[in-house]
Amino acid sequence: MSHCLCACIPAVSHRTRVVVLQHPDEAKHPLNTARLAVLGLERAELLVGVDFPQLDGMIASAGQAWLLFPTEDETRSRPLTAYRGGDASLLIVPDGTWRKARQVVRANPVLGTLPRLSLPMGEPSAYRIRKAREPAAVSTIEAIVRTLSILEPWQDFHPLLKPFSVLVEQQVQAMAQRTRQRGGAGAQDSTATKHK
Repeated sequence: MSHCLCACIPAVSHRTRVVVLQHPDEAKHPLNTARLAVLGLERAELLVGVDFPQLDGMIASAGQAWLLFPTEDETRSRPLTAYRGGDASLLIVPDGTWRKARQVVRANPVLGTLPRLSLPMGEPSAYRIRKAREPAAVSTIEAIVRTLSILEPWQDFHPLLKPFSVLVEQQVQAMAQRTRQRGGAGAQDSTATKHK
């Protein structure tokens, strides 16, 4: 309970519907940020799995649908700044490690028909507790906040980052405490050895 984030989670209104497709391995990770994003957004849902047959209907009923996932094919990638969210727009966000997120995208061929949005370069990620191979990589919650801030510039999405910031700070403090405890135990062991 001392690490509960419920009191930090806002209720942010927005027009663009957000659907996060979370790989089952990520759902088990205690530090996943997609769950925090979905809890703080009024029009968001989290689906866990690899294959999502319901996507066809969701995409068909949306006026516009986009996939937030990078691609090396320049003809399929659209700069995010070219779009604005609308009442019937849908943003689909795969969530997991890069390898697991790619697995989700490949398992759902309908996602291959969508324009892919690419985030512009921005501030480095504040997700100091998980490492990414790509220097420009950000956490899922940061990617969602940056995307919605461009699609709906009239709305402030930064309150969504509050539980994320608290989560990161809690983990940094816990890691520092563990390091101090290990250092203290090591110092005691070496002192005990000297006295023998």
